[in-house]
Amino acid sequence: MIGELGRRSTAALLVHSTLIQALTFLLRPAATYRALELDVPGFALGLLAASYAVFPLLLAVPTGALVDRLGERRLMVAGAAVVLASALFLLLWGSSIAALIIGTALLGVGQLTCVVGQQAVVANNAAASRMDSAFGYLTFAASLGQAVGPLAISLVGGAAVRPDTQAIFLLSACMGLVLLVTTFGISATVSARKGTAAPANSGKGNVAALLKTPGVARALATSATVLAVVDLTMVYLPVLGSERGLTAATVGALLAVRAVFSMVSRILLGHVSRKLGRKRLLVASLVLSTIALAAMAVPMPVLLLFVVMAVLGLGIGQPLTMSWLSAQAPAGQRGRALALRLAGNRVGQVVLPSVIGVAAAGVGAMGVFLASAAAVGGTLLLLRGVRLDD
Repeated sequence: MIGELGRRSTAALLVHSTLIQALTFLLRPAATYRALELDVPGFALGLLAASYAVFPLLLAVPTGALVDRLGERRLMVAGAAVVLASALFLLLWGSSIAALIIGTALLGVGQLTCVVGQQAVVANNAAASRMDSAFGYLTFAASLGQAVGPLAISLVGGAAVRPDTQAIFLLSACMGLVLLVTTFGISATVSARKGTAAPANSGKGNVAALLKTPGVARALATSATVLAVVDLTMVYLPVLGSERGLTAATVGALLAVRAVFSMVSRILLGHVSRKLGRKRLLVASLVLSTIALAAMAVPMPVLLLFVVMAVLGLGIGQPLTMSWLSAQAPAGQRGRALALRLAGNRVGQVVLPSVIGVAAAGVGAMGVFLASAAAVGGTLLLLRGVRLDD
Protein backbone atom coordinates (compact mmCIF):
# COMPACT_ATOMS: atom_id res chain seq x y z
CA MET A 1 0.00 0.00 0.00
CA ILE A 2 1.33 3.46 -0.92
CA GLY A 3 1.06 6.07 1.83
CA GLU A 4 -2.55 6.90 2.65
CA LEU A 5 -4.03 5.86 -0.70
CA GLY A 6 -5.61 2.67 0.60
CA ARG A 7 -5.54 -0.78 -0.94
CA ARG A 8 -8.09 -0.15 -3.70
CA SER A 9 -6.48 3.10 -4.75
CA THR A 10 -3.01 1.54 -4.73
CA ALA A 11 -4.26 -1.38 -6.82
CA ALA A 12 -5.83 1.05 -9.31
CA LEU A 13 -2.56 2.98 -9.54
CA LEU A 14 -0.55 -0.19 -10.26
CA VAL A 15 -3.08 -1.38 -12.86
CA HIS A 16 -2.92 2.09 -14.41
CA SER A 17 0.88 1.84 -14.61
CA THR A 18 0.69 -1.60 -16.21
CA LEU A 19 -1.94 -0.54 -18.76
CA ILE A 20 -0.22 2.63 -19.97
CA GLN A 21 3.02 0.76 -20.63
CA ALA A 22 1.19 -2.14 -22.27
CA LEU A 23 -0.62 0.29 -24.56
CA THR A 24 2.62 2.05 -25.45
CA PHE A 25 4.39 -1.21 -26.29
CA LEU A 26 1.34 -2.31 -28.27
CA LEU A 27 0.49 0.82 -30.26
CA ARG A 28 4.00 1.87 -31.26
CA PRO A 29 4.93 -1.44 -32.97
CA ALA A 30 1.43 -1.61 -34.48
CA ALA A 31 1.89 1.85 -36.02
CA THR A 32 5.19 0.69 -37.49
CA TYR A 33 3.56 -2.43 -38.94
CA ARG A 34 0.81 -0.26 -40.46
CA ALA A 35 3.49 2.02 -41.98
CA LEU A 36 5.13 -1.05 -43.55
CA GLU A 37 1.76 -2.04 -44.98
CA LEU A 38 1.62 1.40 -46.60
CA ASP A 39 5.14 0.94 -48.06
CA VAL A 40 6.34 4.25 -46.62
CA PRO A 41 9.99 5.23 -47.27
CA GLY A 42 12.67 4.78 -44.63
CA PHE A 43 12.85 8.45 -43.63
CA ALA A 44 9.13 8.40 -42.86
CA LEU A 45 9.67 5.57 -40.39
CA GLY A 46 12.24 7.79 -38.69
CA LEU A 47 9.69 10.60 -38.45
CA LEU A 48 7.16 8.15 -37.03
CA ALA A 49 9.61 7.05 -34.34
CA ALA A 50 10.59 10.64 -33.49
CA SER A 51 6.98 11.85 -33.28
CA TYR A 52 6.52 9.87 -30.07
CA ALA A 53 9.31 11.70 -28.25
CA VAL A 54 9.27 15.25 -29.63
CA PHE A 55 6.12 16.59 -27.97
CA PRO A 56 6.77 14.90 -24.61
CA LEU A 57 10.23 16.49 -24.60
CA LEU A 58 8.66 19.93 -25.12
CA LEU A 59 5.72 19.40 -22.77
CA ALA A 60 7.32 17.47 -19.91
CA VAL A 61 8.11 20.39 -17.61
CA PRO A 62 4.80 22.26 -18.21
CA THR A 63 2.98 18.99 -17.54
CA GLY A 64 4.80 18.60 -14.24
CA ALA A 65 3.82 22.14 -13.27
CA LEU A 66 0.17 21.34 -14.06
CA VAL A 67 0.36 18.22 -11.89
CA ASP A 68 1.60 20.32 -8.98
CA ARG A 69 -1.10 22.95 -9.58
CA LEU A 70 -4.17 20.86 -10.47
CA GLY A 71 -3.46 17.54 -8.81
CA GLU A 72 -2.35 14.16 -10.07
CA ARG A 73 -5.67 12.48 -10.84
CA ARG A 74 -6.98 15.29 -13.05
CA LEU A 75 -3.88 15.12 -15.21
CA MET A 76 -4.00 11.32 -15.30
CA VAL A 77 -7.62 11.46 -16.47
CA ALA A 78 -6.60 13.86 -19.23
CA GLY A 79 -3.63 11.65 -20.17
CA ALA A 80 -5.76 8.50 -20.30
CA ALA A 81 -8.31 10.33 -22.48
CA VAL A 82 -5.55 11.38 -24.89
CA VAL A 83 -4.25 7.79 -25.08
CA LEU A 84 -7.78 6.55 -25.81
CA ALA A 85 -8.13 9.25 -28.48
CA SER A 86 -4.83 8.09 -29.99
CA ALA A 87 -6.03 4.48 -30.27
CA LEU A 88 -9.39 5.54 -31.74
CA PHE A 89 -7.70 7.92 -34.19
CA LEU A 90 -5.40 5.15 -35.43
CA LEU A 91 -8.32 2.72 -35.62
CA LEU A 92 -10.54 5.04 -37.65
CA TRP A 93 -8.10 7.15 -39.66
CA GLY A 94 -4.68 5.48 -39.47
CA SER A 95 -4.38 4.87 -43.21
CA SER A 96 -1.63 7.38 -44.06
CA ILE A 97 1.80 8.18 -42.69
CA ALA A 98 0.58 11.62 -41.60
CA ALA A 99 -2.25 10.05 -39.59
CA LEU A 100 0.15 7.54 -38.04
CA ILE A 101 2.47 10.36 -36.98
CA ILE A 102 -0.42 12.29 -35.42
CA GLY A 103 -1.71 9.22 -33.59
CA THR A 104 1.77 8.34 -32.30
CA ALA A 105 2.36 11.94 -31.16
CA LEU A 106 -0.91 11.82 -29.22
CA LEU A 107 0.21 8.58 -27.61
CA GLY A 108 3.48 10.19 -26.52
CA VAL A 109 1.69 13.13 -24.90
CA GLY A 110 -0.86 10.91 -23.15
CA GLN A 111 1.80 8.49 -21.92
CA LEU A 112 3.89 11.34 -20.54
CA THR A 113 0.93 12.84 -18.66
CA CYS A 114 -0.07 9.49 -17.16
CA VAL A 115 3.45 8.59 -16.05
CA VAL A 116 4.16 12.01 -14.49
CA GLY A 117 0.85 11.75 -12.61
CA GLN A 118 1.62 8.22 -11.40
CA GLN A 119 5.07 9.14 -10.14
CA ALA A 120 3.76 12.29 -8.45
CA VAL A 121 1.10 10.21 -6.64
CA VAL A 122 3.86 8.06 -5.17
CA ALA A 123 6.16 11.01 -4.39
CA ASN A 124 3.41 12.95 -2.60
CA ASN A 125 1.84 10.06 -0.69
CA ALA A 126 4.59 7.60 0.24
CA ALA A 127 6.42 8.13 3.52
CA ALA A 128 10.12 8.90 3.16
CA SER A 129 11.04 5.53 4.69
CA ARG A 130 8.82 3.72 2.15
CA MET A 131 9.67 5.76 -0.95
CA ASP A 132 12.04 3.20 -2.50
CA SER A 133 9.57 0.38 -1.92
CA ALA A 134 6.68 2.39 -3.42
CA PHE A 135 8.64 3.31 -6.55
CA GLY A 136 9.81 -0.30 -6.78
CA TYR A 137 6.21 -1.52 -6.97
CA LEU A 138 5.30 1.19 -9.48
CA THR A 139 8.18 0.32 -11.80
CA PHE A 140 7.46 -3.40 -11.41
CA ALA A 141 3.95 -2.74 -12.70
CA ALA A 142 5.42 -0.72 -15.58
CA SER A 143 7.82 -3.57 -16.44
CA LEU A 144 4.90 -5.99 -16.42
CA GLY A 145 3.06 -3.77 -18.89
CA GLN A 146 6.11 -3.64 -21.16
CA ALA A 147 5.94 -7.43 -21.32
CA VAL A 148 2.15 -7.61 -21.79
CA GLY A 149 2.10 -5.26 -24.81
CA PRO A 150 4.39 -7.31 -27.07
CA LEU A 151 2.68 -10.50 -25.87
CA ALA A 152 -0.64 -9.07 -27.08
CA ILE A 153 0.89 -8.49 -30.51
CA SER A 154 2.02 -12.12 -30.59
CA LEU A 155 -1.46 -13.34 -29.65
CA VAL A 156 -3.19 -11.19 -32.27
CA GLY A 157 -0.58 -11.69 -34.99
CA GLY A 158 -0.13 -15.41 -34.56
CA ALA A 159 2.38 -16.84 -37.05
CA ALA A 160 1.91 -14.01 -39.56
CA VAL A 161 4.93 -11.92 -40.48
CA ARG A 162 2.76 -8.81 -40.28
CA PRO A 163 -0.11 -8.87 -37.76
CA ASP A 164 -3.64 -7.56 -38.32
CA THR A 165 -3.03 -3.94 -37.30
CA GLN A 166 -6.72 -3.07 -37.36
CA ALA A 167 -7.37 -5.73 -34.74
CA ILE A 168 -4.50 -4.38 -32.64
CA PHE A 169 -5.86 -0.84 -32.84
CA LEU A 170 -9.29 -2.12 -31.77
CA LEU A 171 -7.77 -4.00 -28.84
CA SER A 172 -5.81 -0.87 -27.91
CA ALA A 173 -8.96 1.25 -27.92
CA CYS A 174 -10.62 -1.20 -25.53
CA MET A 175 -7.58 -1.15 -23.27
CA GLY A 176 -7.55 2.65 -23.45
CA LEU A 177 -11.14 2.74 -22.21
CA VAL A 178 -10.20 0.48 -19.28
CA LEU A 179 -7.24 2.78 -18.57
CA LEU A 180 -9.54 5.81 -18.40
CA VAL A 181 -12.03 4.06 -16.10
CA THR A 182 -9.21 2.79 -13.86
CA THR A 183 -8.03 6.37 -13.29
CA PHE A 184 -11.21 7.13 -11.35
CA GLY A 185 -10.34 4.34 -8.92
CA ILE A 186 -7.33 6.30 -7.68
CA SER A 187 -8.25 8.25 -4.56
CA ALA A 188 -9.22 11.85 -5.25
CA THR A 189 -7.45 12.93 -2.05
CA VAL A 190 -4.11 12.86 -3.86
CA SER A 191 -5.14 16.03 -5.69
CA ALA A 192 -5.86 17.84 -2.46
CA ARG A 193 -2.48 17.12 -0.86
CA LYS A 194 -4.39 15.50 1.98
CA GLY A 195 -5.90 18.82 2.99
CA THR A 196 -2.66 20.66 3.68
CA ALA A 197 -1.74 23.98 2.22
CA ALA A 198 1.01 24.08 -0.37
CA PRO A 199 4.14 26.00 0.50
CA ALA A 200 4.09 29.64 -0.45
CA ASN A 201 6.70 29.19 -3.15
CA SER A 202 5.35 25.94 -4.58
CA GLY A 203 3.95 27.52 -7.69
CA LYS A 204 6.82 29.91 -8.32
CA GLY A 205 9.62 27.44 -9.06
CA ASN A 206 11.11 27.29 -12.50
CA VAL A 207 13.45 24.86 -14.20
CA ALA A 208 16.58 26.89 -13.43
CA ALA A 209 15.71 27.14 -9.73
CA LEU A 210 14.85 23.46 -9.58
CA LEU A 211 18.16 22.48 -11.17
CA LYS A 212 19.97 24.53 -8.52
CA THR A 213 18.36 22.49 -5.75
CA PRO A 214 21.12 20.30 -4.23
CA GLY A 215 21.15 16.81 -5.74
CA VAL A 216 18.54 17.41 -8.46
CA ALA A 217 20.93 17.85 -11.42
CA ARG A 218 22.95 14.80 -10.35
CA ALA A 219 19.83 12.66 -10.04
CA LEU A 220 18.70 13.76 -13.51
CA ALA A 221 22.07 12.96 -15.09
CA THR A 222 22.24 9.54 -13.42
CA SER A 223 18.70 8.67 -14.49
CA ALA A 224 19.24 9.75 -18.11
CA THR A 225 22.49 7.77 -18.39
CA VAL A 226 21.06 4.56 -16.94
CA LEU A 227 17.94 4.65 -19.12
CA ALA A 228 19.90 5.41 -22.30
CA VAL A 229 22.23 2.49 -21.61
CA VAL A 230 19.25 0.16 -21.09
CA ASP A 231 17.98 1.25 -24.52
CA LEU A 232 21.40 0.64 -26.05
CA THR A 233 21.41 -2.87 -24.61
CA MET A 234 18.08 -3.60 -26.30
CA VAL A 235 19.39 -2.34 -29.65
CA TYR A 236 22.91 -3.77 -29.65
CA LEU A 237 22.37 -7.18 -28.04
CA PRO A 238 21.00 -8.56 -31.36
CA VAL A 239 24.10 -7.10 -33.07
CA LEU A 240 26.35 -8.79 -30.52
CA GLY A 241 24.45 -12.03 -31.01
CA SER A 242 24.88 -11.80 -34.77
CA GLU A 243 28.62 -11.20 -34.40
CA ARG A 244 28.95 -14.26 -32.14
CA GLY A 245 26.61 -16.54 -34.10
CA LEU A 246 23.79 -16.63 -31.54
CA THR A 247 20.29 -17.47 -32.79
CA ALA A 248 17.46 -14.95 -32.59
CA ALA A 249 15.73 -17.24 -30.07
CA THR A 250 18.80 -17.10 -27.83
CA VAL A 251 18.95 -13.32 -28.03
CA GLY A 252 15.25 -13.14 -27.17
CA ALA A 253 15.80 -15.43 -24.20
CA LEU A 254 18.68 -13.23 -23.00
CA LEU A 255 16.45 -10.16 -23.13
CA ALA A 256 13.71 -12.07 -21.30
CA VAL A 257 16.12 -13.03 -18.52
CA ARG A 258 17.13 -9.39 -18.08
CA ALA A 259 13.45 -8.38 -17.89
CA VAL A 260 12.55 -11.08 -15.34
CA PHE A 261 15.43 -10.19 -13.01
CA SER A 262 14.56 -6.51 -13.43
CA MET A 263 11.02 -7.20 -12.21
CA VAL A 264 12.30 -9.25 -9.26
CA SER A 265 14.72 -6.50 -8.23
CA ARG A 266 11.90 -3.95 -8.19
CA ILE A 267 9.72 -6.10 -5.96
CA LEU A 268 12.59 -6.48 -3.47
CA LEU A 269 13.77 -2.88 -3.75
CA GLY A 270 12.15 -1.54 -0.57
CA HIS A 271 13.40 -4.39 1.62
CA VAL A 272 16.98 -4.25 0.32
CA SER A 273 17.05 -0.44 0.48
CA ARG A 274 16.08 -0.50 4.16
CA LYS A 275 18.81 -3.06 4.87
CA LEU A 276 21.67 -1.39 2.97
CA GLY A 277 20.60 2.23 2.70
CA ARG A 278 19.66 4.03 -0.51
CA LYS A 279 23.12 5.32 -1.38
CA ARG A 280 24.89 2.00 -0.82
CA LEU A 281 22.27 0.23 -2.88
CA LEU A 282 22.50 2.75 -5.73
CA VAL A 283 26.30 2.52 -5.75
CA ALA A 284 26.14 -1.30 -5.71
CA SER A 285 23.60 -1.25 -8.54
CA LEU A 286 25.74 1.03 -10.70
CA VAL A 287 28.88 -1.01 -10.00
CA LEU A 288 27.12 -4.27 -10.94
CA SER A 289 25.75 -2.70 -14.13
CA THR A 290 29.19 -1.38 -15.05
CA ILE A 291 30.80 -4.79 -14.54
CA ALA A 292 28.04 -6.59 -16.46
CA LEU A 293 28.23 -4.18 -19.43
CA ALA A 294 32.01 -4.52 -19.59
CA ALA A 295 31.71 -8.31 -19.38
CA MET A 296 29.35 -8.30 -22.37
CA ALA A 297 32.30 -7.23 -24.52
CA VAL A 298 34.26 -10.37 -23.57
CA PRO A 299 33.60 -13.57 -25.59
CA MET A 300 32.13 -16.19 -23.26
CA PRO A 301 29.96 -19.33 -23.25
CA VAL A 302 26.25 -18.71 -23.75
CA LEU A 303 25.39 -19.97 -20.27
CA LEU A 304 27.69 -17.41 -18.71
CA LEU A 305 26.17 -14.73 -20.92
CA PHE A 306 22.77 -15.52 -19.36
CA VAL A 307 24.31 -14.96 -15.91
CA VAL A 308 25.68 -11.59 -17.03
CA MET A 309 22.27 -10.54 -18.36
CA ALA A 310 20.67 -11.55 -15.05
CA VAL A 311 23.16 -9.32 -13.21
CA LEU A 312 22.40 -6.49 -15.64
CA GLY A 313 18.70 -6.93 -14.89
CA LEU A 314 19.36 -6.40 -11.18
CA GLY A 315 20.32 -2.80 -11.88
CA ILE A 316 17.72 -0.64 -10.13
CA GLY A 317 18.97 2.83 -10.98
CA GLN A 318 15.65 4.01 -12.39
CA PRO A 319 13.34 3.59 -9.37
CA LEU A 320 16.12 4.72 -7.02
CA THR A 321 16.62 7.95 -8.98
CA MET A 322 12.86 8.55 -8.73
CA SER A 323 12.94 8.34 -4.93
CA TRP A 324 16.22 10.30 -4.84
CA LEU A 325 14.71 13.09 -6.92
CA SER A 326 11.47 13.08 -4.92
CA ALA A 327 13.43 13.47 -1.71
CA GLN A 328 15.55 16.33 -3.08
CA ALA A 329 12.79 18.32 -4.82
CA PRO A 330 11.11 21.10 -2.79
CA ALA A 331 7.61 20.38 -1.49
CA GLY A 332 5.00 21.36 -4.05
CA GLN A 333 7.41 20.88 -6.98
CA ARG A 334 7.78 17.11 -7.08
CA GLY A 335 5.57 16.69 -10.14
CA ARG A 336 7.68 19.27 -11.97
CA ALA A 337 10.91 17.57 -10.86
CA LEU A 338 9.74 14.13 -12.00
CA ALA A 339 8.59 15.58 -15.32
CA LEU A 340 12.01 17.20 -15.72
CA ARG A 341 13.49 13.75 -15.13
CA LEU A 342 11.42 12.33 -17.98
CA ALA A 343 12.54 15.18 -20.24
CA GLY A 344 16.14 14.51 -19.29
CA ASN A 345 15.64 10.83 -20.05
CA ARG A 346 14.42 11.72 -23.54
CA VAL A 347 17.48 13.88 -24.14
CA GLY A 348 19.72 11.10 -22.85
CA GLN A 349 18.07 8.59 -25.18
CA VAL A 350 18.96 10.83 -28.12
CA VAL A 351 22.39 12.21 -27.15
CA LEU A 352 24.13 9.32 -25.38
CA PRO A 353 23.55 6.66 -28.08
CA SER A 354 24.89 9.09 -30.68
CA VAL A 355 28.02 9.85 -28.64
CA ILE A 356 28.65 6.19 -27.80
CA GLY A 357 27.99 5.18 -31.40
CA VAL A 358 30.64 7.60 -32.64
CA ALA A 359 33.10 6.59 -29.92
CA ALA A 360 32.66 2.91 -30.74
CA ALA A 361 32.64 3.33 -34.53
CA GLY A 362 34.52 0.54 -36.27
CA VAL A 363 34.76 -1.59 -33.12
CA GLY A 364 31.30 -3.15 -33.33
CA ALA A 365 28.98 -4.12 -30.50
CA MET A 366 31.92 -4.84 -28.22
CA GLY A 367 32.93 -1.16 -28.32
CA VAL A 368 29.37 -0.05 -27.62
CA PHE A 369 29.15 -2.16 -24.47
CA LEU A 370 32.56 -0.99 -23.26
CA ALA A 371 31.58 2.65 -23.84
CA SER A 372 28.26 2.02 -22.07
CA ALA A 373 30.13 0.55 -19.11
CA ALA A 374 32.30 3.66 -18.98
CA ALA A 375 29.21 5.91 -19.07
CA VAL A 376 27.46 4.08 -16.22
CA GLY A 377 30.68 3.88 -14.22
CA GLY A 378 31.11 7.61 -14.68
CA THR A 379 27.81 8.28 -12.91
CA LEU A 380 29.43 7.00 -9.70
CA LEU A 381 31.37 10.26 -9.65
CA LEU A 382 28.04 12.10 -9.39
CA LEU A 383 27.35 10.38 -6.06
CA ARG A 384 30.40 11.81 -4.34
CA GLY A 385 29.27 13.89 -1.38
CA VAL A 386 25.57 13.16 -1.97
CA ARG A 387 23.49 12.19 1.05
CA LEU A 388 20.56 9.98 0.09
CA ASP A 389 19.55 8.40 3.38
CA ASP A 390 18.45 11.41 5.45
